Amino acid sequence: MELNLKGRTALVTGGSRGIGLGVARMLAAEGCNLHLASINPANLEAARKDITSAHRVNVTIHAMDLAKTENAVKLAQACGPLDILINNAGAIPHGTITATDDKSWRDGWDLKVFGYINLTREIYREMCAKRRGVIVNVIGINGERPDPNAMSGTMANAGLMAMTRALGVESVNHGVRVVAVNPGGTETDRQVVRWKARAEKELGDANRWRELTTGFPLGRLASVDEVAAMVVFLCSERSGYTSGTVVTVDGGLSGRK
Repeated sequence: MELNLKGRTALVTGGSRGIGLGVARMLAAEGCNLHLASINPANLEAARKDITSAHRVNVTIHAMDLAKTENAVKLAQACGPLDILINNAGAIPHGTITATDDKSWRDGWDLKVFGYINLTREIYREMCAKRRGVIVNVIGINGERPDPNAMSGTMANAGLMAMTRALGVESVNHGVRVVAVNPGGTETDRQVVRWKARAEKELGDANRWRELTTGFPLGRLASVDEVAAMVVFLCSERSGYTSGTVVTVDGGLSGRK
């Protein structure tokens, strides 16, 4: 299916690993030029080399901490006009409301909640001015399937879902679409490390970690590419009448009792 993305320019935050890197690779395959942002310069450079070795697109990397408000402004200015923004940077630690201290709570929200807000504010303004653009927020299912053992993330994700829906209603008046994807359990490198640690503890063998994921839909976690494909489709003209919507990619997990 032709997605008509060739020659467009996209910014992917958290674009050096996991879902962000998966999205970047697929956008590059469609002919998009890329800006990748994350806090780790070495991972960014590795991602840049990986993508440019496979696709003839421009990839510019930006090593910065998007938990700092001023960096959202700097990043928007450095990227220039964008056609696509993928908000993806952020990892909020698990914990109950009593087990999560103030610093952990605020640090997680500074990156994922305010990081999304601050960068969206800057990019959205420019997109509205030229009356074209797509913003995709990669969030997570805890916003729709509340987890008391991930209280900070549950609340953050619910807020970002609300932002997507509210802004996506207004944005179409300016030629801009705002959507979101809620991944469920996904086989990212970060998640695999956690599953391996659990398998080592419970089964005595880290390499048996997949045995612990058989309770998920289809007996497995989602692949990065399965989530990334949805994100890229939403960026495209094939999804041109979609805005203010949150698409869940979790194999139906959030609908289970």
